[in-house]
Amino acid sequence: MPATTNKPLRYRQIHLDFHTSEHIPGIGAEFDPDNFVDTLKKAHVDSITIFAKCHHGWSYYPTKVGKPHPHLARPDLLGDMVKALAAADIESPIYISVQWDELSAREHPEWRAMSASNRYHHALPADPSSGKQLSPAWHTLCLNHEGLRKYILDQAREVAQQYPTQGLFFDIILTPDCVCPACVERMQCKGLDPENPADRLKNDEAVNEQFRRETSEALFAEFPGLRVFYNCGHIHKQGPERFSTYSHLELESLPTGGWGYDHFPSSARYAATLGMDFLAHTGKFHTSWGEFGGFKHPDALEYECAQMVALGSKCLVGDQLHPNGAINPDTYKSIAAAYARVEKLEPFLEGAKQVSEIAIVSAEHMSPSGARNHPSDDGAAQMLQELQRPFDVIDLSARFENYRLLVLPDEIPVNAALASRLKAYLAGGGKLIASWHSGLGENGAFAIDMGIARAGGAVAFKPSYVKAGKALDPDMPESAFVFYDDAETVKAGEATLLAEIYPSYFNRSYKHYSSHQHAPDDPAAAPLGAAVTEHNGAAYIAYPIFRLYRAMGQPLYKYIVRGLLDRLIPDPAMVTDLPSSGRATLARQIDQHRHILHLLYGPPQIRGKDVRGDDGSTRMMEMIEDIPSIGPVTAKVRLPSAPSRVYDALTGADIAWNTSDDGTVSVTVPRLRIHTAVVFEGT
Repeated sequence: MPATTNKPLRYRQIHLDFHTSEHIPGIGAEFDPDNFVDTLKKAHVDSITIFAKCHHGWSYYPTKVGKPHPHLARPDLLGDMVKALAAADIESPIYISVQWDELSAREHPEWRAMSASNRYHHALPADPSSGKQLSPAWHTLCLNHEGLRKYILDQAREVAQQYPTQGLFFDIILTPDCVCPACVERMQCKGLDPENPADRLKNDEAVNEQFRRETSEALFAEFPGLRVFYNCGHIHKQGPERFSTYSHLELESLPTGGWGYDHFPSSARYAATLGMDFLAHTGKFHTSWGEFGGFKHPDALEYECAQMVALGSKCLVGDQLHPNGAINPDTYKSIAAAYARVEKLEPFLEGAKQVSEIAIVSAEHMSPSGARNHPSDDGAAQMLQELQRPFDVIDLSARFENYRLLVLPDEIPVNAALASRLKAYLAGGGKLIASWHSGLGENGAFAIDMGIARAGGAVAFKPSYVKAGKALDPDMPESAFVFYDDAETVKAGEATLLAEIYPSYFNRSYKHYSSHQHAPDDPAAAPLGAAVTEHNGAAYIAYPIFRLYRAMGQPLYKYIVRGLLDRLIPDPAMVTDLPSSGRATLARQIDQHRHILHLLYGPPQIRGKDVRGDDGSTRMMEMIEDIPSIGPVTAKVRLPSAPSRVYDALTGADIAWNTSDDGTVSVTVPRLRIHTAVVFEGT
């Protein structure tokens, strides 16, 4: 059902937020088409999402379906933008807000979602009113109303008929935990329990899918080639069928806006496996959407956009237009360097595919909750990024045989069908790392042969301690080190024992405690079971090590995984001496017969320690300011054949290289600042 278009997304896009209250006058009065386009051109922008209808419910063109903003100074602000952009060869996808539409919420209260938890975005914590009516909150609409779905589709048709746009961006497709009368009735008819949060999520998802399917079927039939995307703030790892109504993907992931710097790489490494064109959202804001007068450091934007293209994504930077319609020149000065870099790189990006020898089987896919990512996925992705090991994040539709090693992070249950696939994969030479509850079958035993067996339930001590030898990893300490989480009690039968679990003297309680945190390990105690094992290419870690690494950041946990990777894949596709805060990816342009190695360095720091939300919550904020140069940086890559030439993609300067006895190609980059792309021609 996706749009029948072969026209790819452009690489240098802007998303121009324009949510303007009816209490502000002179909307668009200062819009200057020539200055608008000239500013975008100077910043190397080649596509910009502009607004038909915003969260306030107002439209910015002479609509017959919706209502124009009451203070719109230019009757067809949208049309004036489209015309000016088309003349400058800048694409103009058009934005329509869906479930946040305050005008419709007032005029059609029967369309409002009724949240089971009475939670609303931007709600004030002290507001006890039903539906947070006394808060400056968006009052979410429920798509389980035919009138609302028709209203959205009619406006989409109107926009696509009136304006020569490349696509429509439908925003705010949420799962509002709705228990409105229509949703309660639907759940009862479908055998779902409105008092069960999981059933409410199923209902929300089904309602949203009905809206997406109805809308896409109508639009793709009437407007062949039209792009359509439905935004919910995260690309959920629910399999390719979940995105059958989409023409492409857009990964909303503003690092300083609450997503953090680890969300996008994990999301992108999943999106890249789905075979769809995709782009990534960051923002020009110091914090997040809706911030006026906030500016992100240009180094941060340059790093973020370089990371996007290194992971196979097109780029988008979020901006917000002032209600008067005047584009902000300072914003586009800060974007210009990032997009100038991307423009130079484009010949080395088109059609490039990631070279990934490891796949993380997504815990989010196996236990969907509606949340952004899963802590175990995030921890595994964070580890592999810091170890500079190329990987994908996959769901069960992927071919395991495309990868040399699979990671099953923490809680991947294995039914009979998955067990059969994993057994065939291992028999064919594949390798596996499983942790904690991953690998367990429906009967509670390990569903595949890893040379181990469960010997009871969870280890009785929390925290517990691990002793591992240098044979696992050179950085393992001789003494016991602490693990701050549960562990499975496992006996190593035929498996090679690489580390063991030891108890403390006692768990901390009022009955007995020692020192400030937990009791030390008991040197006289016997081991409680296996901590790390390996058997015929299948390794097991008894702890939820990936979610634990995300939570605690203890490098020793990462070194355990590094040791297993070195043991299972002693000849990796890529090795670099970048520090752990650096990032490396390897891509291949098959038609151009070349590989591109992307090396990045731009470590974020926690600078905002008390960023406050309307709901009274606070969070820390990672940010990037002044990125230093590092170097020399060396790298080795394993290629199908020796290159005919190696050079810098940005400058064209040749880079010295040599081939080792094992066939790897080695290069040294004397100086790295933010990003370097090394091209291996003829491979």
